[in-house]
Amino acid sequence: MPSDAIQCKPLEVAVSDRGIERAIKTLKRKVASEGVLRELKMRRHYMKPSIKRRKKQAEAARRRRKRAKMDAEAPKG
Repeated sequence: MPSDAIQCKPLEVAVSDRGIERAIKTLKRKVASEGVLRELKMRRHYMKPSIKRRKKQAEAARRRRKRAKMDAEAPKG
């Protein structure tokens, strides 16, 4: 039985004198940037390999369009 677990360092947020609200906000930002919630949502339901491949291609196309749009809007200096 192949293991699909991903080994990575744990997310840590230091709670300083600024308060717990700031630490929670930082944790949410880190979780979002790591893609933890997206991965969790994807793993909730089984996805056929063909659909997974199509979604991956669509996501790549979306990123390419976004990058092209950002490059087009960037000021030429």
